[in-house]
Amino acid sequence: MNRVWRDVPQNSEAWLQLRIGKATGSNAGCYMANGDGAFGDPAKKYALQIALEIATGRKAEFSFSNEHTERGHTDEPIARMHYEDAEFVDVTNGGFFDCGDHGDSPDGLIGKHGVLEIKCVTAAVHYATLRRGSFDPAYRWQLVSHLDCTGRDWVDFVSFCSEFPEASQLIVYRSTRDDFKDELKRLEDRRAKFLELVQTTLASIPR
Repeated sequence: MNRVWRDVPQNSEAWLQLRIGKATGSNAGCYMANGDGAFGDPAKKYALQIALEIATGRKAEFSFSNEHTERGHTDEPIARMHYEDAEFVDVTNGGFFDCGDHGDSPDGLIGKHGVLEIKCVTAAVHYATLRRGSFDPAYRWQLVSHLDCTGRDWVDFVSFCSEFPEASQLIVYRSTRDDFKDELKRLEDRRAKFLELVQTTLASIPR
């Protein structure tokens, strides 16, 4: 896989431009649903979004903001500092890993081998993760995509909730490439089929 790392801040104009027309890791769950079966409506809608971006060269108006994304923007820097203190590491900019027709934006990089994904969540979601003793499965394919697109060895999933006592505000679960060996192959194969759907959708749009 050809990959180029772009050192751009997340949510900056440059970052948004780099993502136009590419399948990104944060949306991998859309096309990984249904196993090897037919793509569902979320995948078809996402394929249309990417096709429109390719056709127009600008971001399609499919994005949204809600209380969860706003919480992330507010609490993520705090969660990152807690993580650095707890793990005795420095987190550097995740930027954007450009892999041609797809890419990935981790929340941070740790040394030469690690990737960070931070979720700032509600108390109920955080408690469920605490009880589960593992990462939130809703983000499995985003974590797999981080390892696939970055080529790095491990990813730390962080759940953070400021409503909890200080000792349990931060939860960290690490996954390695070996943990996701099967998922990495499944992601590669399914993404290739999804990108074919994008091209089929693009071909159906008069230009």
